[in-house]
Amino acid sequence: MEQVTIKDVARLCGVGVSTVSRAINNHPDINGETKEKIMRVIAECGYIPNNSARNLKRVESKTIAVLMKGITNPFFNRMVKIFEDMIVRRRYSILIHHVDEEEDEVTAALRLEKEKKPCGLIFLGGMPEHEEDKLRQIKAPFVMCAFSLSPKTDKTVYSSVSIDDVKAACEMVSYLISQGHRRIAMAAARKEDASVGKMRLDGYKKALKEHKIPYREELVIYQNPDEPPYSLSGGYEAAKRFLESGQEATAIFAISDMMAFGICRALRDSGKMVPDDVSVAGFDGIEMAEYYCPALTTMKQPCDQMARESVELLFDLMDGRCENRQKVFAAELSVGESVKERR
Repeated sequence: MEQVTIKDVARLCGVGVSTVSRAINNHPDINGETKEKIMRVIAECGYIPNNSARNLKRVESKTIAVLMKGITNPFFNRMVKIFEDMIVRRRYSILIHHVDEEEDEVTAALRLEKEKKPCGLIFLGGMPEHEEDKLRQIKAPFVMCAFSLSPKTDKTVYSSVSIDDVKAACEMVSYLISQGHRRIAMAAARKEDASVGKMRLDGYKKALKEHKIPYREELVIYQNPDEPPYSLSGGYEAAKRFLESGQEATAIFAISDMMAFGICRALRDSGKMVPDDVSVAGFDGIEMAEYYCPALTTMKQPCDQMARESVELLFDLMDGRCENRQKVFAAELSVGESVKERR
């Protein structure tokens, strides 16, 4: 599927390219009905106007764009610093573009590519489901970092650097089970989440099944949509709601360290001690986990390695040294002080 051009829009509307340009730029010298027809066709065919047309001669921008989905995530902040150091060292500039939680990151990339003409893209966080035809419309080499696409997606279309989120979550829950926990609650993402939150929930379910422990929907605490994803406040609110429900658990597994910290605070505010009354485990392995009190037991993602590999892979693609490939790193169980053995 080829990208729609301004010439295609002009042909569909039966007008000249200059007329389409005037409509896009809200020029007064254009008939109102004609402008309305042009804008309707633009919306229907998905044409993305190029706001940088005057810079067409500058094809090579020497810019790497990072599309960051999760502005409040400290795990991503460290990665961005590594991206910046490596990219600047190669005498390229870096452009950070924030993608809203509900926004399609591939659509955002196509728009950004039109307007800024980056020579490479890194998607930092995103959804696992995207149309292959739409991915092929991205002209610059790109790498998906900290997530990958669905196994059914053609692997020749994209590159990715990630962990196996299902496997890592399963390992954490299996560890909690090995410590004698049977009623393990999970602080999950929003119910409609289809990204890493869903994968970690699938890992939770897999561990329960492997250990022949019944899955109980009432022990899954979905995040309130009004709270920022994977956040302190999201974890705090989820834990308060769970405590008020009257359900009991000896351990709570959170899909991020930030949510785990919020859960610990909610438990403390309700008079419960971590880990004496309730054990808490997180996911990500951010620096704060080590210095929190109690030190958080978490699944540690190899943040630095993933960030470096993403940049190296992107430049290899840009220089034609490799084809698209997917790199999967192993997460590591980091045992802190927030989980207590129960016998």
